[in-house]
Amino acid sequence: MKPFIVSMLAILLCCSCGDRKLIETQSFALVEKVYPLLDSENSRWFFFSSACRPFGMVNLSPDNEIDGDWGSGYRYKIDSVKGFSHVHAWQISGLSVMPLNLSTTGQTDPYQDFGSAFSHESETVKPGYHALMLDRYGIKVELTSTKRVGFHRYTFPAGAKPAILFNLNKQIGPCLNRDGKLAKTGRRTLTGSLVNSPTRRKPKDLGIYFQVEFDSDIKDIEQDPDSGNYLVFFDLTHDRPLLMKASISYTTGDNAALNMSAELPHWDFEQVMNDAFDEWNQMLGRIEIAGGSEQQQRRFYTDLWHALQGRRVVSDVNGAYPDNTGDTFRIGQIPCDRAGKPLFNHYNSDSFWGAQWTLNTLWQLVYPEIAEEFVHSMMMMYRDGGLIPRGPAGGNYTFVMTGASSTPFIVGAVQKGIVKDNLEEIYQACKKNHTPGGIMEKAGYEHHTSVGGGLKYYLELGYVPYPLPERSNGFHIQGAGMTLEYAYQDWTLAQFAKRLRHTGDYDLFMKRSQNYKNVFDPETGWMRPKDVDGQWLAPYDPYDYAKGFVEANGAQTTWFVPHDLPGLAQLMGGPEAARRKLEQQFRDAQKLGFTSGTSHDQETHPEFKRIPVNYGNQPSTQTVNVFTMIGYPYLTQYWSRELINTAFSGLSPSTGYNGDEDQGMMGSLSVLLKIGLFQMSGGTEEEAPYQLASPLFDKITIHLNERYHTGKTFVINAKNNSATNVYIQNARLNGKEWRSCQIPHDTLTGGGTLELELGAEPNVEWGK
Repeated sequence: MKPFIVSMLAILLCCSCGDRKLIETQSFALVEKVYPLLDSENSRWFFFSSACRPFGMVNLSPDNEIDGDWGSGYRYKIDSVKGFSHVHAWQISGLSVMPLNLSTTGQTDPYQDFGSAFSHESETVKPGYHALMLDRYGIKVELTSTKRVGFHRYTFPAGAKPAILFNLNKQIGPCLNRDGKLAKTGRRTLTGSLVNSPTRRKPKDLGIYFQVEFDSDIKDIEQDPDSGNYLVFFDLTHDRPLLMKASISYTTGDNAALNMSAELPHWDFEQVMNDAFDEWNQMLGRIEIAGGSEQQQRRFYTDLWHALQGRRVVSDVNGAYPDNTGDTFRIGQIPCDRAGKPLFNHYNSDSFWGAQWTLNTLWQLVYPEIAEEFVHSMMMMYRDGGLIPRGPAGGNYTFVMTGASSTPFIVGAVQKGIVKDNLEEIYQACKKNHTPGGIMEKAGYEHHTSVGGGLKYYLELGYVPYPLPERSNGFHIQGAGMTLEYAYQDWTLAQFAKRLRHTGDYDLFMKRSQNYKNVFDPETGWMRPKDVDGQWLAPYDPYDYAKGFVEANGAQTTWFVPHDLPGLAQLMGGPEAARRKLEQQFRDAQKLGFTSGTSHDQETHPEFKRIPVNYGNQPSTQTVNVFTMIGYPYLTQYWSRELINTAFSGLSPSTGYNGDEDQGMMGSLSVLLKIGLFQMSGGTEEEAPYQLASPLFDKITIHLNERYHTGKTFVINAKNNSATNVYIQNARLNGKEWRSCQIPHDTLTGGGTLELELGAEPNVEWGK
């Protein structure tokens, strides 16, 4: 697909709801719409990206803080730069460099005193490019990249004494970088390596190998005996910038060199930068929007950009990848086609905890090739280490979060026909995680025991007790929340068993999927933790945070029954009683902006933790669509618009996702809310239907991948759309009346046009 170009011109139209700024025609590349600085005041090591490609192995950006996982990396309010790292990934960091001008006065020890102030006024940030001025040194820094190679351009002032500091032995983000080595292997070439030490989440070392090339001769190289870090010196007698290319590999130095020669054999910085813009334009252009304000469009494409961030390629161009699942490190090999090209990439990834309502739907609809690669990547790890991972870091199991969150993602890809081969092997791999010896046994970061998940009790008692009787070194050991999660994941596995005609397994896992009822307390009307003797937690406050529920409270998590919401409604006294309860929760949550503050660490705040619906974290991000599933789609239409306007409309460094974005999850959620498509079950049932809501934009065109889908485009036209006209009055699909609030996956991806007529009053009969 050629880079997608939209046309824009701001005009004012007078509508019944007042003046409304709309977009029309003017050439505009989509990368210009993305606002990378969104929420960067609350940044996390892997959150911020700029000079990178989609899912790139390298993702260059300035680091304002370099100590720790949270509150590190690029932080908008911190006005100094401490280096430019090539790797900002889940539990991985490395190859931090800093250009210096040693003619600067007052610098006595560049190994310890190397930071520089900078100003946002001189900064340019786009997908695929980052530029700023280091005020202390008078150096202009420009960054871009290919998928595996970082490309730097440093413009030094006249009379400078140029040098580059390689911080190879230092705490960088979540990891201590150690055993760093750097050697001059040619007059313009360096090779080296370093080791990422274990973290609480990643239990093993990970090596990073790199090759660095310059377009000027290296004058000298020096190692500091105290820190072990390196200075590389240059004589720049010419009046032009210094260019540096740096490629990495997690397998060998030879593969780092191969990545360089394959992806960046030339020195044309502008070409690489423009290629990066083109690639981002192509990916963002899969969804074309018309209507809405300029800010709404900018926020939409920023959200879509985030949906393609954080999770990183770890395999080389030849398909070699790091396997850290065994007792000793080994280099794995992805199968290749006849031309020697790997059939897919291997990935580093935070868990898919909560992805059933975010990445599952967006990737599998708009980027199915990415979804397929992730399934194959997880299956490679299963073949290597015996388990499908929850969150792999450099080929290493991290056991982040809880449950078997990869199961819904994989089942969704199978049900939608994205993954078609080796289904029996994939099913057995998923099933293993739901049985003793599988990943459900392990709670968060539980590397050396298998009791924190409480699976033994789940199988014997039908629920995970809280507190758990055994001592465990895991995290997030919250029995009621884990019970709900396991029940849903069991249901998704049952759908896979049904597809393969494993009748016995289907019956078993369907029975287990009803375990959610064992933690519903009919007296209080809430999900409520039980101890091992079956006694309800007392006293019980459903608004207290993390008391039996993972990163949530009981009020939020009560609705975590995506596979049987009609059944949950009956436990509450029927659909009408459930509606009243849920609508009151939304009214109360609206007073706090639908989120627990503006960042993840505010969830424990005395007031914020008591919010009944929190759209700043994954456990309750399906809640607005619950109305549809219990028979009130018009309330989903209303509250989803309220939610968008309150929690997902800002465009500033101080806010954006109001919590834990988790590598594209909240960005994906925001996109789905704004196009009015959702999948309550994560698309894991047979027809994988999409639930319809009120789209934010007047026209949405989804360009379908014809390798996976039979149609070319699916278009949603929202007639009479406005801030007040949020209710669907009627609908037509490909010219025929459509009364259902759901559309099967194959129908949607077959292409066509959905016409929605919107109005200011709810049509309570449509979609019921």
